[in-house]
Amino acid sequence: MKAKDRRLSELRSVIKEITPKEAQDLIKDNGASLIDVRDSDEVAQGSPRGALRLGRSFLELRVEDSVPNLEQPVIVMCAGGARSLFAAEALVGMGYKQVFSLAGGFNRWKNEGLGFEVPRFLDAKGKERYSRHLLMKEVGEQGQLKLLDSKVLLIGAGGLGSPSAYYLAAAGVGTIGLVDHDVVDRSNLQRQIIHTEDRIGMPKVESAKIAIEALNPDVKVKTYQHKLDVSNVEEIFSQYDVIVDGTDNLTARYLINDACVKLGLPNVHAAVYRFDGQITVFWPAYNKDKSGCYRCMFPEPPPPELAPSCAEAGVLGVMPGVFGLLQAVEVLKILLDVGEPLVGRQLTYDALGGEFYTMKLKPNPKCRYCRDGSVFPGYDEVAEVCASNLGGH
Repeated sequence: MKAKDRRLSELRSVIKEITPKEAQDLIKDNGASLIDVRDSDEVAQGSPRGALRLGRSFLELRVEDSVPNLEQPVIVMCAGGARSLFAAEALVGMGYKQVFSLAGGFNRWKNEGLGFEVPRFLDAKGKERYSRHLLMKEVGEQGQLKLLDSKVLLIGAGGLGSPSAYYLAAAGVGTIGLVDHDVVDRSNLQRQIIHTEDRIGMPKVESAKIAIEALNPDVKVKTYQHKLDVSNVEEIFSQYDVIVDGTDNLTARYLINDACVKLGLPNVHAAVYRFDGQITVFWPAYNKDKSGCYRCMFPEPPPPELAPSCAEAGVLGVMPGVFGLLQAVEVLKILLDVGEPLVGRQLTYDALGGEFYTMKLKPNPKCRYCRDGSVFPGYDEVAEVCASNLGGH
């Protein structure tokens, strides 16, 4: 007998083998986890639905993230039932109490007519590009594929929109929409980093598209070179998963808020002014008890003298960068469903004092737009009281 065969015989004497049908019953009745330890090229041909596809190479390093309870039954599967015995032995050595090997492996599973799926995987270039995400259990390959399937709309391709767009594109958000009717001006370049000197006079959405596609050709960029208004807001917003408010005029802010409330979309809102900035997520559909909307804070627009734009009051060039990046962070958390979004909280940064602080926001129980049982009252034609362009930051 070859050493390999002797070793497999030894493993079969200590590791219990079960049939695919027994495995199905153990999963259904006892909450067992099925771990597919085959290589990714094998898994790409098919794998049982719900299986944990951890691979043999990194099994010991990754298994506890997926199966933290050492008492939980674990079934290990390979192609034919040999590699799974070695993997099962490793799990026993780690302290797992109920470890089984699937006799006959995936080949037998499939031959017996049990259900499986053909999972999606990143190609070689994708695995290289997003390798740092793949190392994170909160993202991983499935999370990265989720990002590639996601659609994010940025209102304004200016100071806030520039860093948000850059980093969302770098992160692999598959579709990025840009709304801005303005053109690149030399005064923008102090803070709107997605634009360049040689693109002065070009529509901002086209300039941003050039930069995004140069950074990441995986990303599809959709441009809207016109003002957002009542006639087009719902048609545009309904195509996206998350809305990023990078405007600095109140007409757009109220319109963005109202459409997001009506469509149930998260509104990642930020604003900057001189050395200060703030960010929050308005998303009543996420948790009405916790999240209000922009109108809960500002039911009516203030007079013009109390709402200056950065074109009137100025802004330190890096401030939109700070808050545009924080907007990108919130977007990625929402898309990946990890952590706690800034719902019901406002994060504020005082750059001169060097302090971040958080303020709790409460829904207004009398808000016409987001209170319980409210019927959408329609869009108000809020008069423009500050900068007219959507990317004024």
